[in-house]
Amino acid sequence: MTPFYPGKEAFADSASANGNWAVVFEDDGDTGYFYALDLNEEKKGENSIQEALQIYNAKSVTDSHKESIASIIWSLDGDKACLLINDYPHAIIDFAAKRAYCRTNFPSPGKWKDHDFTWDDRVLSFFK
Repeated sequence: MTPFYPGKEAFADSASANGNWAVVFEDDGDTGYFYALDLNEEKKGENSIQEALQIYNAKSVTDSHKESIASIIWSLDGDKACLLINDYPHAIIDFAAKRAYCRTNFPSPGKWKDHDFTWDDRVLSFFK
């Protein structure tokens, strides 16, 4: 768990227990993003970022003066990660399906072009 204030620089990362994947939450002072990384590509010296999901624009966060808590949880199979902010799910990355979901549905997909990022509450079942 990482405490932070939206709109102030923050960073949290987590690697899957299977060693294949990692995710990063970053607030650069303007926006919050959640990144999907392929650690196998990183080992080969290639760009490991598979997707980048915008979580928020800092100017739009109405309670940015309050401390928030970012948490990253993984599914039991280690192929799915969820970003929680204050225990509320904001994004899910499914590495096995090459699919990601976020509440903002932004930006357009990067490497995983067969879908958009439309949120679907059914994906929360990966973490029960």
